[in-house]
Amino acid sequence: MDNNMGLSKRKMRRQKMQRTQLRSRLITISLVVIGALLVAFVLIYPNIKPLGEISSAELFPRPNPQANAMGDPNAPIKIEEYSDFQCPVCVRFFEDMEPELVQRYIVPGTVYFVYRSMGEWIGPESVAAAEAAYCAGDQNKFWEMHDTIFANHSGENVGDYTDRRLNAFAETIALDMNAFSSCFDSGKYNDRVRQDQVDGLAAGMKGTPSFVITYTVNGVTKARFLGGAYPIDDPGAQTDFKREIEAALAEMGR
Repeated sequence: MDNNMGLSKRKMRRQKMQRTQLRSRLITISLVVIGALLVAFVLIYPNIKPLGEISSAELFPRPNPQANAMGDPNAPIKIEEYSDFQCPVCVRFFEDMEPELVQRYIVPGTVYFVYRSMGEWIGPESVAAAEAAYCAGDQNKFWEMHDTIFANHSGENVGDYTDRRLNAFAETIALDMNAFSSCFDSGKYNDRVRQDQVDGLAAGMKGTPSFVITYTVNGVTKARFLGGAYPIDDPGAQTDFKREIEAALAEMGR
C-alpha cells in the first residue's frame, strides 16, 4: 500500500512537471509567434497604410533646367546648394528666397545654380527623397520633383517620403513610371547622394541649407560660403545673397 502511494505521488509530480513544461513551451511559442507578427507588421505596414494627401506644388519656371542644375553653365558665378528635403529651413529657402534668386540672378545669366543633397543628414527619408529627385532628373523633371517633395514636407522622419509616397509624387508630375521605378528601385543614385554629403562636409558645411559660391579671379578659383536661409537682399541682415554675389562680381571686375 505504501509503495503504491509512493508511485502515485511520483506519477503526480511527473504529470505536474510535464504540464509545467508544456505550459512553458506554449508560452515560448506564443511569444515567438507574436514577435514574428509584430516584425511582419512593421515591414508590411508602410506598404499598406494610407498614403495621405498628396499636395501639388506651385511650380515656377527655371531657366535652362538640366537635371539638378539651372541657368547658364558659363555664368560668372556658380552657387551650389547643399540641402536636405526634410530640413524645415530648406523648405523656407525654397518657398521664400529661391524664386527671387532665380529672377534676379539666374535668369539674367549671372548665376549658375546646382542643387545637391546632404546624404543622410536628417535620416533615411532624406536619402530616399534625394534619390527620387535625381531619378526624376533623368527625365529632365528634377525641379518638378524637387518642388513636389518640398510641398509635401510636414516634419522630420515622419513618413513624408516613404517609397510609396515618392512614387505617388512621380505620378503627380507625370513621369514615365517604368523608367522612374527602374532608376529608383535599383538605387542608381545612392552613391551619388552619399557623395554629396562627403563633398558638403569637405567644403565646410555644418548645417542645411548651406551654399558654396564659386567664381574665378585671374585664373584662381575663389569661394564664399553662406550657411542658412539668408535673404536675397536685406540691408538689416548680417549678410545676404546680393552682398555676396556683388562682392564676387567686384573681385572679378564686373
